[in-house]
Amino acid sequence: MNTDNELYRYVPNVHFELIPIKDLVSNQDYQRNISMQHVEKAAAHFDICQINPVKVSRRDGMNYVFNGQHTIEIVALKSGSRETPVWCMIYDDLAYTQEADIFANQQKYTKNLLPYEVFMAHIEAGSDKQLLIRDLVESYHLSISSKSGPATVRAVAALENIHDRYGYHILDRTLSVLVRTWEGDSLSFSANMLNGTARLLYSYGDAIKDSIFIERLSRVSVKEIARNAKLKREGSLGYAVEMLQCYNKNTRHRLSETLLFANKPPKIKRGSMEELPAFDPETGEILDEPSAKTDAEEGGQMTLDLYETASPA
Repeated sequence: MNTDNELYRYVPNVHFELIPIKDLVSNQDYQRNISMQHVEKAAAHFDICQINPVKVSRRDGMNYVFNGQHTIEIVALKSGSRETPVWCMIYDDLAYTQEADIFANQQKYTKNLLPYEVFMAHIEAGSDKQLLIRDLVESYHLSISSKSGPATVRAVAALENIHDRYGYHILDRTLSVLVRTWEGDSLSFSANMLNGTARLLYSYGDAIKDSIFIERLSRVSVKEIARNAKLKREGSLGYAVEMLQCYNKNTRHRLSETLLFANKPPKIKRGSMEELPAFDPETGEILDEPSAKTDAEEGGQMTLDLYETASPA
């Protein structure tokens, strides 16, 4: 049976103090460089309940931070003062080499949260976006799960990405065409299929006819699309290209692939002229915001044709 003394072997020999940020040192050689981009982003979404105690080694009267250097910079930026105190977990008996070893191994045995776990935590917290996405998915008689299965979506990060990048309408339309084309095949809800379909629908808008998409793509298995997509481009862009080519097959007036690749996509008339954002062709990242300029303001620049006519056989 464990005695009290034996149990205390598993309790670190530390104490807690509130220490002003200005009295903390975090420039040890073993540490990574401060990412101000990360600091600014975290400060913009500051939540005091997410602040962890800073781990500090007290050597020679100095307070050396060996875990939490970004935390103190976030608090300093948000508070506007390095006089702001933070809770510190103080180690009094560490050598410099021990600090470096702890820093090097601090993430070695940690397990990051999976996107599904984060998504479900947001559901439990009552977050509007995740509840909206879940309800939309379930409206198509699908379920969100961490395990594969018929009529199951695992790629929750893709669902959130489509919602954030393209909007609720495109997410709705993406799920609609995938369900009606492949009838709940779990492979049709992979991240690349979801993102590729959403990009295709967003890029071409009403020029893509859902009924034609369903009729032509249902002739092709998801496995075949995945296999051919890898030969064209990496990631979801390859899937978008492959699906567009299937859509265009045996069609005289084909949709041009330009919109999937152009740095400045052509404008499409839907009552009024509107310009779609530019994409990075490799990552799918939106590079700039839609322009409000008209053709006249652009100096009469001609837009590219949405359609291309197939050469006669």
